[in-house]
Amino acid sequence: MANHIMLSYQWDDQALVKRVYDRLMEDGFTVWMDIEGGVSGNINDAMAAGVEDAVVVCPFMTPAYQASRSCKKELNYADVRQVPLVPVMVSKNWEASEWLGLLTAGQLWVDFRNVDKSDDHFEKCVKSLEEEIMFVAGNVLTIQEPNNDPDNTPSRERLKRKPGRGFRHALTQLYLRESGEQKFHPASETRNTVELHYSPGDNGYWEEIKGSGCKHYRNIVTNGYLGFDANGDYVYTKANPYGAEEWLLMVDESDQSHERAVVIKNKHSGKFLAVQQGRFIGLPYHTEECKWFLN
Repeated sequence: MANHIMLSYQWDDQALVKRVYDRLMEDGFTVWMDIEGGVSGNINDAMAAGVEDAVVVCPFMTPAYQASRSCKKELNYADVRQVPLVPVMVSKNWEASEWLGLLTAGQLWVDFRNVDKSDDHFEKCVKSLEEEIMFVAGNVLTIQEPNNDPDNTPSRERLKRKPGRGFRHALTQLYLRESGEQKFHPASETRNTVELHYSPGDNGYWEEIKGSGCKHYRNIVTNGYLGFDANGDYVYTKANPYGAEEWLLMVDESDQSHERAVVIKNKHSGKFLAVQQGRFIGLPYHTEECKWFLN
């Protein structure tokens, strides 16, 4: 039975991955790493077992990882087994291509590019990784109480799985949530309006559903699918998804805060979801007004 998080990496990054392994274990996660008892006997059998017993695989992506035959075998096997991935981007000014780009296309990677900047940055990176693991696989993970040393280590709260993704606008600090008000549209009849609010509330969390080269976001309370009307520059939800309810969620690579900054692009219109003067707007280019933090 699958029960652990598998850390997949190329040996040049072993010190970083070991540090991440230790922190995840301290926080109560069950983690598989080759040098921590993961490999015994035949290495291929051990790696296969590591994948087969994984609820999620975290590849630490670098050019060397992409060039590694062993890493390619691991991740291809994870793909065949349909094990979810939580990619970790380690290298700066580089993006995955070839087989690695194919397997991680559309995946929201966790930003570890400046992980060595300070201990505080490392902690933020690990927190982001834990949050994404919980989002992807928190329903099947068993997490022990954090292993805190009362004499030396500040107490850390036990992570809980959130009901869905929440989006907080970076500049206004307002949350994207369904308002509950209805608006008639001649093409799709009733639509529910979406607002900006100081708190997410129950209507501010969105279930992420994989589409064809896109993602749909369904409100966890109303089951309405998030959409964008490019003609009227407004955001809404409706009962069934179509073209205007298709989204691309991408890491904001320009951000340095390590607060899990993303941009949300409407696939149908090609516009980035932004906020200007307290209202939604679609922009054809990326600015600071397009930046959102995952909540």
